[in-house]
Amino acid sequence: MNPETSDGGLAVLEEIGKASDGASPLGCMQCGLCAASCPLGYAMEFPPRKLILQVAAGNLDRVLGSPAIWMCVGCYTCSLRCPRDIELTDGLWPALRDRSMQAGHQPPAELQETFQNLFKYGNTLGKSPRQRLDWARGLDVPVLDLSKERRPVDVLWLVGCYPSYYPRNQVVSRAWARILTRLGVSWGVLGAKEKSVGECERMFGEEGLFETLVEQNSKLLNEQEFQTLVTLDPHAYRALHAFYPRHGAWYPVQHYTMFLAERLEQLRPGLVKPVEATVTYHDNCCVGRRCQCFDAPRALLEAIPGVKLVEMQRNRDNALCCGGGGGGMWLDGHIVAHGGHRLSDERIGQAAETGADILAVSCPYELARFEDAAKVKGLEGRLHVRDIIELLAVSLGLEEVPAEPS
Repeated sequence: MNPETSDGGLAVLEEIGKASDGASPLGCMQCGLCAASCPLGYAMEFPPRKLILQVAAGNLDRVLGSPAIWMCVGCYTCSLRCPRDIELTDGLWPALRDRSMQAGHQPPAELQETFQNLFKYGNTLGKSPRQRLDWARGLDVPVLDLSKERRPVDVLWLVGCYPSYYPRNQVVSRAWARILTRLGVSWGVLGAKEKSVGECERMFGEEGLFETLVEQNSKLLNEQEFQTLVTLDPHAYRALHAFYPRHGAWYPVQHYTMFLAERLEQLRPGLVKPVEATVTYHDNCCVGRRCQCFDAPRALLEAIPGVKLVEMQRNRDNALCCGGGGGGMWLDGHIVAHGGHRLSDERIGQAAETGADILAVSCPYELARFEDAAKVKGLEGRLHVRDIIELLAVSLGLEEVPAEPS
């Protein structure tokens, strides 16, 4: 019998507590708020409360081999509602996932493929770094590739994996480039040298891979001169804001909604074309619940003429996760196979209940997740999914013009 699992469970929990920002899991009073708050807790063999209980009881092997280890989607609800301030999302889950892999348990196949893509290509989609700037082909504004021409800029935009490679997100990337140019700021990107920031990799339990990405990215960023680091991805923002500094890599970083909200009065005179639509906004978990940034995205939407903003019953702190965080983008099959459901399907239904024409989002993952969910729930053509950037671009007269058929 492994001595760590037979009589060392308390030591494991103490070690996890020391490595996290929150209180030790040993302080858990088994109140059950975490399990009751977890959107997938009903389907987990071990929701957060039981994870702690079973490890403390010496059943670590059983916990590490459970499918439940891979069912957390990083929504932060359990952490924020824990009365003992135990850091469950950022602390307990990644640490146990890391131990699970060290113990020889294989993560779901989708995650294994994602890990391989990151090792080989530096991005989750397995695309060539040479394709990083394909989104900018034919763009009507200049794009400064700082990997080829280094110069000081106001904004260094970390484009991200999905905005770089995924066709639906590339539309948003081009709109964002036009908005940055309209604002009159100097900006640049890292081109083929850009790699994943690594937040979801950290949440996977791949701490070693995350540290490697931090080292590679910080070396590249330290060579640049910029005032603000901006990202479209809330997960990347979270990593750069909260976890990169732990490795000596601090940067002035903003999610794009924060960046634009600070410049709203500069944008406002150009917001002249009405978007006649009822819009509801989905609060993403990283910038929303975790970082308490709720007002900035709503201020941007309310500044667009013609927009009528309505709220889902679950919003702000209580918003339902889309299911894409914490590695959830690659876990849908695993979650459904073990008794769960796709949270994006449930959330799109909540959006439809408001009577909205548009579900507005501010995360690259959510475009794909919610557009697919709209098809599954029979809402395609009735409820449109748009990034806030797209809606702003329409009102600014900067929207994508479809190519003429040949």
